[in-house]
Amino acid sequence: MVSLANSTPAPHGPHCTDLCADELLLLPEYLLLDKGPVQGHGAVVANGTFLDIDRADALIARYPHLAPIHLPGKLIMPGFIDTHHHLTQSFGKALAFGEPSEIFRRIWVPLENCLDENLLYMSAKLAALEALRGGFTTVCDAGTRADGDATAVAAATQDVGIRCVLGLICNDMADDIDARKRAAILERARKHLARWESHPLVHPSLAISVPEAGSDGMLQAAATLCADAGTIFQTHANEHLASVERSIVQRKMRPIEHLHYAGALGPQTLIAHATLVTPTELNLLRDTGAAVSYNPVASSWKGNAVAPAMQMTALGIRVGLGTDGTRSDAFRLLDAAESAQRFAFGLATGDSACGDGELWLNHALRGGANVLRLGALTGDIAPGKAADFLLVDIDVPEMRPSWNLNWELVRLANRSQIDAVFVAGRLRLWQGWPLDWDARAFLKEVDEAASEVVARAPIQRVHSPSWSDIRVQHATDITNATTDR
Repeated sequence: MVSLANSTPAPHGPHCTDLCADELLLLPEYLLLDKGPVQGHGAVVANGTFLDIDRADALIARYPHLAPIHLPGKLIMPGFIDTHHHLTQSFGKALAFGEPSEIFRRIWVPLENCLDENLLYMSAKLAALEALRGGFTTVCDAGTRADGDATAVAAATQDVGIRCVLGLICNDMADDIDARKRAAILERARKHLARWESHPLVHPSLAISVPEAGSDGMLQAAATLCADAGTIFQTHANEHLASVERSIVQRKMRPIEHLHYAGALGPQTLIAHATLVTPTELNLLRDTGAAVSYNPVASSWKGNAVAPAMQMTALGIRVGLGTDGTRSDAFRLLDAAESAQRFAFGLATGDSACGDGELWLNHALRGGANVLRLGALTGDIAPGKAADFLLVDIDVPEMRPSWNLNWELVRLANRSQIDAVFVAGRLRLWQGWPLDWDARAFLKEVDEAASEVVARAPIQRVHSPSWSDIRVQHATDITNATTDR
């Protein structure tokens, strides 16, 4: 049953009820295809997939039983792919702002260790809703450090209706782990892969948080299991200087070199961050077929460097874009991805473009699906692919006049232009809100739950609360000192 509570139609646009049918013949002003944006074309959606893509008149003739839905001033484009997220960290958010690197030790691990099944579900549901609102139809979760088998996370993403690559952490380097416990970790990993193998929206993955958190045997075993299952093996590597130096001290190798030594680099491997990489490590990534999730906002907020994504692309390394759970706004991520390359590398070399709009859209769409080994399923608009797509309003001042739609989507578009989000052919959001559950009531529940768990979690923040608080305290100290005299 579709609720009409949030179904106010956009100006000159369709009503949400027009978009809830099982079969749709959509005729937008622009359709973003693999070859670029085209006009005068349409798409037929049926059974959760794109059934047909062709010129509008041809589709109308071929499908006389479908009422064409004309969408002037609208763009239909693939949904964005977030190749690196932490769905169960959404209760923390601004707690990480202004903090030095490796905040996982002081904030994320203490927070996640306090989440029970219900709180895991709520935090993942909040993150999934944010992602959909930001234009992401697929998110890759790197795994939670909380106890459990990720069932609550999977339930949350399904209830929201987002496609999820679901990571299960297989760390085995704790002091109390013996051979029996290592075997149990691997058995749990096999069950995870088997359980979600054929699910329509949940795709299993294995993860080791950072290379140093896994024995060489576990790194190799987890990577091999993923290769055999046709899914991805995830790890964070070469993100912070501290972790690189620990690896050198403990293993006499840098993290990516260590992964290669352990036999854990391959086409199934997805490296999150890879910001501090040597030429040798870049060659290892290229030669083994490993992929990288480029997380530019994470570099801006808490990183030590920017991944050389342009160089990686030139070398043939597969690159996708990830939020790292920072902010789930796909258009701002596009802008950050290009801007970070320009600031870190382009300005020094006189590269005023740092690629082009098409390049960054590719990394955010088809490239992201390829990185997650979902390229046969999603990432572009083509017959047989899952109907994961956005309806974007381009009849706005920000996009007029239009000279190069690809570049304009990277630098000018914003989340407020997203009228509708579809996953697997089903309308999941209209004007930023779900139609089949009460998101505003859920947000009130989140406020209460998050306040309680953050209050009791042993979180350690280094940064002062805010500059305004410092100024107030400083003024109070001066007043007190003057009064004392």
